Amino acid sequence: MPEVTAGLPRSAAFAKRSFDILLSAIGLALVWPVIFVAFVVASVDTGANGFFTQTRIGRFGKPFRVVKIRTMRVGSDTGSTVTTASDSRVTAAGRVLRRAKIDELPQLVNILKGDMSFVGPRPPIPEEVEQYERWQRRRLRMKPGLTCLWQAQGRNDIDFDEWMKLDLQYIDTWSLLLDFKICLRTIPIVLLGRGR
Repeated sequence: MPEVTAGLPRSAAFAKRSFDILLSAIGLALVWPVIFVAFVVASVDTGANGFFTQTRIGRFGKPFRVVKIRTMRVGSDTGSTVTTASDSRVTAAGRVLRRAKIDELPQLVNILKGDMSFVGPRPPIPEEVEQYERWQRRRLRMKPGLTCLWQAQGRNDIDFDEWMKLDLQYIDTWSLLLDFKICLRTIPIVLLGRGR
């Protein structure tokens, strides 16, 4: 049964969750060969399991394990969830996978399970949530997303408070049309390799 997202009318929440289920199932059916190849490349490149899992915080502060393709050297995958093009933790193959956003594809599993949505605030690590001010914790009212308002702008050069404000703006103005627009704006960013 699709879940009701806090702050959304039941019918809208049903539509959002139904969209997530349908699109993630179709997406996994189409891109699993890409995920498999990326897994092999990452395994060879890092000498470790090509899949990387990490605890993130979801809706209402509930922790879950996010799944990604490993792009960082083993033992250097702690700290901020935001990286730059010059981040020394990222491997050579990892830079290519990140530029094409291929490392994010396994999160389709998280979306299908209901941990995440296609659009929503990016899933923070527990250490980030511990530092939230009271007004920032409101971003946990919605499921985290594969893409979000600030990511759809192709920017990494924003400070933490502005990032939080954009997430709250998304929550306060949410609509299926807004989700659709964010998805459309994310496509050229992925194709052009912008935002990282």
